[in-house]
Amino acid sequence: MMLIPTHHFRDIERKPEYLQPEKCAPPPYPGPAGTMWFIRDGCGIACAIVTWFLVLYAEFVVLFVMLIPSRDYVYSIINGILFNLLAFLALASHCRAMLTDPGAVPKGNATKEFIESLQLKPGQVVYKCPKCCSIKPDRAHHCSVCKRCIRKMDHHCPWVNNCVGENNQKYFVLFTMYIALISLHALIMVGFHFLHCFEEDWTRATLNLLDLLQAHGLTRERTAEARISQEKTQPLTVSSTECSYFSPPTTVILLILLCFEGLLFLIFTSVMFGTQVHSICTDETGIEQLKKEERRWAKKTKWMNLKAVFGHPFSLGWASPFATPDHGKADPSQYVV
Repeated sequence: MMLIPTHHFRDIERKPEYLQPEKCAPPPYPGPAGTMWFIRDGCGIACAIVTWFLVLYAEFVVLFVMLIPSRDYVYSIINGILFNLLAFLALASHCRAMLTDPGAVPKGNATKEFIESLQLKPGQVVYKCPKCCSIKPDRAHHCSVCKRCIRKMDHHCPWVNNCVGENNQKYFVLFTMYIALISLHALIMVGFHFLHCFEEDWTRATLNLLDLLQAHGLTRERTAEARISQEKTQPLTVSSTECSYFSPPTTVILLILLCFEGLLFLIFTSVMFGTQVHSICTDETGIEQLKKEERRWAKKTKWMNLKAVFGHPFSLGWASPFATPDHGKADPSQYVV
C-alpha cells in the first residue's frame, strides 16, 4: 500500500469524512486460489464473441478459398502454418487478456480495522474509492464496468471484455500485435490470389476465344455471337482445382469481405499497439495522459519500463501469451534522475 503526502492531488476526495469506515462492510470472503477472472458485461461478451467470429471467418476464407485449392503445395503449407500460428497466438492472447485479473484492488477493504492496521503517521493520508469502498493505491482508478479499482488502469476494452491494467497489459499488447500481423498476412495473400487466379482465368478465357475464332474463321461482326455461344457451352469459371471450391461470385464476395475486415483491423490494432507501446515506454497510462496527472513515481528508462510489463529478463517469453511476466526486481541503475 502506498501512502501519499497531503499536498498531492488525486481525482478522489481525500477529506477524512469521505473515508467513513463505519459505512463499509467487511470485504467479501476471497474465492479459492486460481479462481478465473471474468467480467459479466453483456456488451463486452458480445464484442469478445464477434472478435472470435471474425478471426474464425478469416481462417475459413484463407484455408478453403485460397490455400487448400491451390496446386502450389509449398506456398499453401508455408502460409497455412504461418497464418494458423499467428491466429492461435492472437486468440490465446485474447483469452489471457480477458481472463486475467488486471490488478483489481480488494473490494470493501476500507474498514475501520484495516485503516487502523495501516498505522498511519501524522501527515499521511489514504484514499478511499466511494464507489467500491476500497482503500485506493496510487495510480489506481475505478472502472464502472468492472466495478473495481484497477492498479495502473490504462482503459477498459470491450473487445477483450476486461480492463487493461497492471497484470494483463502484456497480453493485450500481444493481442493487438498478432491481430495486426494476421490482418496484414491475409491482405497480402488476397492480393496474390487475385493476381494469380483471376488474371490467369482471364488469359485462359481470351485464348479460348481466339482459338474459337480461328477455328471457325469468324468475322468481326460475328465475334459477339461466337462468344455468347462459347460461354453457353463452356462457361468460364475459376478452376476449382486451382483457386477456389466456390463459384466466382461467391469467391469474390468472400475475398472482398476479408479485405474489408483485414484492412479495418490492421489500422485499428496497429494504432492500439503503437499507443500501448508508447504508454509503456513513458510509464504513463492512458487515463493518466488523458487527465494530465502529475507524475509522482520514479522515472525509469524505456527498457526498464518494457521489462516491468513483459518480464525480467528479455526472452522469447515476451512474445508468448502463455508466459506469465516475472517482474522481478528493478535494477537501480535503470532509474533516470
